[in-house]
Amino acid sequence: MSFGQGGPDQGPGGSSTPDWAALADESERERSKRRRWMIAGAGALATVVVAGIVAVAVVNEGGGGGNASDKPSETLPTPEDLPSSTAGQPDPTFKDEPPPPPPPRDFVSDAKRDKAPLTVGTLFTSKNVTINGRPYKRAATDTSKGCTDAAHAGLGPVLSKNDCESLFRATYTRSGLAVTVGIAVFDDAATATKVKKQYKPNLVALKGGGVPDFCRTVTCRTTANSYGRYAYFTIAGRTNGKPSTASDSKAEQAGRDGSTYAYARILKRGKEQAAKAVGASPG
Repeated sequence: MSFGQGGPDQGPGGSSTPDWAALADESERERSKRRRWMIAGAGALATVVVAGIVAVAVVNEGGGGGNASDKPSETLPTPEDLPSSTAGQPDPTFKDEPPPPPPPRDFVSDAKRDKAPLTVGTLFTSKNVTINGRPYKRAATDTSKGCTDAAHAGLGPVLSKNDCESLFRATYTRSGLAVTVGIAVFDDAATATKVKKQYKPNLVALKGGGVPDFCRTVTCRTTANSYGRYAYFTIAGRTNGKPSTASDSKAEQAGRDGSTYAYARILKRGKEQAAKAVGASPG
């Protein structure tokens, strides 16, 4: 029997029986294609779900639990809702701090600025002092307006030609040693520096307060220095009348201690005046 044109394809050898194997292959190809589309669709859906989870995680990160950032992102404030300026808000306030005090040297370098009371009492205030860990006791004090009567032949002319105003002395003692500290006052720092460079021995040692006449006819240790408009000197030796040669390290140390103390007293004078100028504590 013939199906004529338009009928099913003939099988191999011209037979009119349908090619069942070909049909089965075609059907299997269709089923495979559908399966691939289903798998691809499921993968895409899973990707969308994962993306959604990541988005939620990013929004919630940094929040303190469910009380913050647990709303959809479209509910967050728009830029128009955020404050755009600080108009109307109070200005920040700052605590006024006093300026730092000027350098102490500024106040002790010129008589025009160095106006604090100046006496032997304001320079040598304490009866007992400790210098570099060594205790000293004040024995006597003195003020020389002419300056030269408190200086020997070498130092006297130096003080006189540089117009020394006053020479304040104090003697301190410890363990058989005595040191006289002398602070000479001039009009300005340049003059005091000149006196230090022109120095010649020496300051007259000051007796009294249980300290005998010392360093009159024997060798003693001396120093000379200056700070601001002040030149300061020391003479140190033994209270038993023995000479203090270069090998007498204790007398030499006493002289250096006296010089350190003179510097500290002048510096303190400058600090107090500098602090007062800005209304601060001298520290």
